[in-house]
Amino acid sequence: KVQLVQPGGGSLQFGGFLTPPCAVIGLPYKNYCMAWFRTAPGKAREGVAVIDKVGNVNYRDSVKGRFTISKDDDKYTLYLKMNSLEPEDTAMYHCALSKFDYCTGAWRQYEYNYWGQGTQVTVSA
Repeated sequence: KVQLVQPGGGSLQFGGFLTPPCAVIGLPYKNYCMAWFRTAPGKAREGVAVIDKVGNVNYRDSVKGRFTISKDDDKYTLYLKMNSLEPEDTAMYHCALSKFDYCTGAWRQYEYNYWGQGTQVTVSA
């Protein structure tokens, strides 16, 4: 059984940082595209960052320069390093594993068939 395991979240102040992990169990995840999505209160889920099997990355404009997606293939773990957090970053953050071994470049949720349960990040002003 494939599982994406995420820890509980936390509350931070404006300008803080957090690096939530996502552990992949039951699949050689390094052969697939992986991503982070987030769902803010009252808003639709949106893609945040993607990383392909060779480490190429892409980010949504609002997090470029502040967030870094990475993975440790030896630990089967995906990370999202979040710096300079803003209240607008408050959301539930989900990791996701794609059906494909490449990242398509579009934030299409149906391309991802495994999801983590989410890590809540709350940033106060």
